[in-house]
This record gives sequence, structure tokens and C-alpha cells, in this order.
Amino acid sequence: MKKSLFIVSLLTVFLLSSCKSEPQATIEGTISEAAGKMLYLDALNVDRVSVVDSVKLKDDGSFRFAVPKPECYDFYRLRVEREMINVSVDSTETIHVEAALPAMSVAYKVSGSDDNVKLKELVLKQIELQNNVMSMIRNSGPETGVTRQRINDAVQQYKDSIRMQFIYANPSKPYAYFALFQRLGGQLIFDPMNNRDDVKAFAAVATNLDTFHPEAVRTRNLHNIAIKGMSNTRPPREVDYSALEDKITETSIIDIDLKDADGVSHKLSDLKGKVVLLSFCAYTQETSAVSVLTLRELYNEYAEQGLEIYQVSFDENEHYWRMAADNLPWICVRDEQVNWLIAPDGAVLFRSPLASVYGITSLPSYFIVNRDNELVLRIEDEKALVESVAKAMK
Repeated sequence: MKKSLFIVSLLTVFLLSSCKSEPQATIEGTISEAAGKMLYLDALNVDRVSVVDSVKLKDDGSFRFAVPKPECYDFYRLRVEREMINVSVDSTETIHVEAALPAMSVAYKVSGSDDNVKLKELVLKQIELQNNVMSMIRNSGPETGVTRQRINDAVQQYKDSIRMQFIYANPSKPYAYFALFQRLGGQLIFDPMNNRDDVKAFAAVATNLDTFHPEAVRTRNLHNIAIKGMSNTRPPREVDYSALEDKITETSIIDIDLKDADGVSHKLSDLKGKVVLLSFCAYTQETSAVSVLTLRELYNEYAEQGLEIYQVSFDENEHYWRMAADNLPWICVRDEQVNWLIAPDGAVLFRSPLASVYGITSLPSYFIVNRDNELVLRIEDEKALVESVAKAMK
């Protein structure tokens, strides 16, 4: 009798614990040619990217991750070294992925979710655009007006296609949301702050989320972006220049101490011994994508020789900055005191104590700091950027 009661008690505990367990989705599959390598599962949250799980791949390359059922839909990426696969989760489905190194990012198969088949199609289109733009830059250089026009035309054609095929076709789908935040060279392809057509795309997805998932974090964030994008003017606010005493001190350079997306402080003066390309930018600017791609070329060529890039973002929207700076290999920090406004004549202006002391009136702006931590050159013309860095590295 006691034994029977004991078994009944165990069954009761099991059933109760099962009832309390949270519903989950599964991401599983095989990454071949990757034995012994670490496979990471990153969560692509609204404000940051974070590692949620990992596994060391065995000879067969099999893996299995369980993730919580989202409030509307969530995004994750499978990552091995620099190769990545994006997936979306919107229920308790099982998503199966088959891939192999070294072409994991582009040559993979996904099943168990029609949304992820569509997401793969979207990602491959973005990669094709990026490769096309890089080819233009390598063949003609980013400094020519013809090249910039060709790039602008290619981006516009891409946006027109994606709007109709992925966003307006079904704004309730996760791939519609994902399309809004695709990037080219660190810059958002769709710009809800300056482009009315892009604002409409953001608003279409935001309206759908407001209807079906009004309390979700992604809904509130996208709603705020769309509303802010619809406002063409912002009243100027006074900037407290006395705050410079806490942020900037006079050394052999005008030192800068700002935080990256992980909250880690980076001082410009701590980079003594390296040649530093000091870059001031705004990722939401039309020219940002080409500029960042040029910086990638410079970084790839000179990083091992001691080049560091210290990039200060003047983006007013923190979320945009975080998304744009994600995966850039150099130091990316943000000036939180920047204020963008529209002047009476329609010109878009920005104000910042840091911009004031460095005399920055347009973006992007570049400076070179030598290995002795001395500010030695202001690059007035972006056309001279590559040549100037090459000379500084000698």
C-alpha cells in the first residue's frame, strides 16, 4: 500500500511539474564539416544581441536548442565563427537546419517553417545586394559621383522589391519585420527617420503588431519608431556644455571616453601605441553604408599592422545604433548628448558638446591619431581617406 501511494505521489509531482513547464520551440539540425567547433545560439533582441546557448559540435555536427515560445515572434541566429544563419520563432514549431562550413551562411536548407524559408530568401537577397555594392566600390572607388549614384539606384531597386514582396505582401509575418532592420555597411537600408516611403513600411508592420500583439516589446518599439518617423520636426533643446568636464579632458589629444553597446567604456587615450582612425558618423545617414564598407576594407588591410578604428556615433536613436554597430570589428561608441533638429530653412542639423570641441559640422568626419596618441591629421575630404590612412601606417 505504501509503495502504491509512493508511485502515485511521484506521478502527481511529474504531472504538476509538466503542467508548469513553459511551452518551447525547437531549433535543431546538422552543421557538417565543423567537428570540434562551438555553435552559438544568439538571441536578436530589440536592444541587443545576446548568447543564450552553445554546444561543441561532434563529428556528426548535430545540435538541438530549445527556446521559449515568444509573445509575438523572436529572432535567433546560429553562429559558428563568422558564419551565421538567421531564424525566426513565432510558436512551438520545430525548425530544422542543415548546413556545412565554410559556406554555412548562404548554402543552408531550412524546413519545418515556411516563414524561415521566406526569411532565408530575404537574407540571400541582402547578401546579393551587399556583394553588388562591394563590387562597385572595388571597381570604381566610393569617391566617384557615378559610383554613389549606381549604389543609390541599386539600393532603391532593392527597397522597392522588398517592400512589395516581403513587407506589404504580408506585414504580419516575422520576415516583414526582419526586412525593416536589414543593413548595408552598418546603415539601415530602410530609413524611417528621413524617408517617407520607408516610414510607411515601418507603419504597416507596426499597425499589424498593434492589432495582434499590443503589449509585446517589439510592438512598442516599432510603434515608437513609426510615430517618431512621422514627425518631421523636433524642437531644439539646450545642451549643457559643462558636461564636457566629465567626458573630455585635454591630453595630447582631446580625449573621449564613451561606452559601447555592452556598456563598456573606451578611452581614446588608451589606444596609445596604435594608429587610430577617429571616425564621427551617423548610421542613419544616406552615405553611411558606403563609408562603413570603406572602413571595413581599411580595417581588413591594416588591423594586423596596428590600425584601430574608434567610431563615435551621433545617432539619436539608441536602438538603431545598437543594430548598426553589431558585428563591426572595431570600437563603436555613441555620444548620448547629441541632439538632431530641423532648422527653419529645412536643413537637418546636429548639436553635441563633442562635435563642438572637435569642430565637426558634417558627417562623416575623420581624424588620424598617431602611435604617440597625438592628433596629427584632420581628413577634410573623404576621397582622401584611403590614401591618408595608408600614409599614416608607414
